[in-house]
Amino acid sequence: MIFKNFVSMFGLLLAASVVPSSLQGIQNESGYLKAVGKPTGAGLFVDGKYLGPAGRFTIAEKYALPPGEYKVTLSDPRCQDFHTTVTITPNKTTKVRYELTRVEPAKPPFGRLRLGGGVSESFLSVASGDTSAVYINGKFYGHVDELNNAGGGILLNPGVYRVKVSSPIYGEIERDVTVEANEVTVVPLETGARR
Repeated sequence: MIFKNFVSMFGLLLAASVVPSSLQGIQNESGYLKAVGKPTGAGLFVDGKYLGPAGRFTIAEKYALPPGEYKVTLSDPRCQDFHTTVTITPNKTTKVRYELTRVEPAKPPFGRLRLGGGVSESFLSVASGDTSAVYINGKFYGHVDELNNAGGGILLNPGVYRVKVSSPIYGEIERDVTVEANEVTVVPLETGARR
């Protein structure tokens, strides 16, 4: 009787281990995209949708995608956009190598725009690793965690700008912001913030 129960239990365990592996083949059919180049923190867009930064702290990120052909764009506010097409195959990593061409920098005077508040604000920390895109006047300008420390931000000429962020942590932020010369303008981040 004990032997018979052991065989039954062994059969159930064997069957249970076979089912997940067969399902695993279905679940693991995605491939991966990795963009390697300069600047490391360029925004990675696939078919027009922002995935996140190409890399952080000089390490390239790896993003899972279903198999297929995709239009890839890398964007940085200081550079011309880079465009290419890739084919993602199951269980493989497709690498895109890029080096963005710098555009002529803006001329002074400048003011600094940054995102402020949030739990992690300091000179050293970032906004909880939030890599949500930040758009200024409809153009990608970086991600939340790189514009959220007290020493960070982006230099802009004086003027009125439309800032938009769609963050899982801070919610939807969309507002007009006035940047003045030699001043720091802070767009506050509040958990679950809305317009």
